[in-house]
Amino acid sequence: KNYLQNPKLVGSHTSAMMDFFTSDAWIRFLEDLTGIHGLHSDPNLFGAGLHATVHTGYLDVHADFNTNPTTKMRRRVNMFLFLNSDWKDEYGGHLELWNRNLTMCQERVLPILNRIVIFSSTDFSYHGHPHPINAPGRARRSLAMYYYTEKTENNECIHNDCFRPHSTLWQDPECKCPGTSAACNETSRS
Repeated sequence: KNYLQNPKLVGSHTSAMMDFFTSDAWIRFLEDLTGIHGLHSDPNLFGAGLHATVHTGYLDVHADFNTNPTTKMRRRVNMFLFLNSDWKDEYGGHLELWNRNLTMCQERVLPILNRIVIFSSTDFSYHGHPHPINAPGRARRSLAMYYYTEKTENNECIHNDCFRPHSTLWQDPECKCPGTSAACNETSRS
């Protein structure tokens, strides 16, 4: 995955989108949608910004870093806006959203143009696009924005310890999302 997180290096339209996704109105919308209050955007876009994965690239299933290194706030919400016009199912690059104990792929999302995915970011919000992209000459592109709060709930943290920062938590689920090889079977869905 390649990324560009400096808003000064993007075009005017992308810059305007980034401004909107950090606006008070958008943050109020996210708070209403998620029920998580006291959200803050990150003006430095640590780990966020424009992401691109090229042909044969992938991103293993993982839970994200939990603490912004500059602000020390806890990451609580992820937002991806996909920027892929005419993206076909056979290209792959589906965003997979897994359950807390990695026994079931709950959603498999095709990264088509203007689709937004918003989800809670916890130590157990496993996601990725773990299958190589099959789109010669194309890249899977998205705008990623992350939102933070001062505190979080203990049940969102490994061993109920929300004070210990960690980097990305890489995972290797025993089964795969439906629609891929070695899909999870019904007996593993608990």
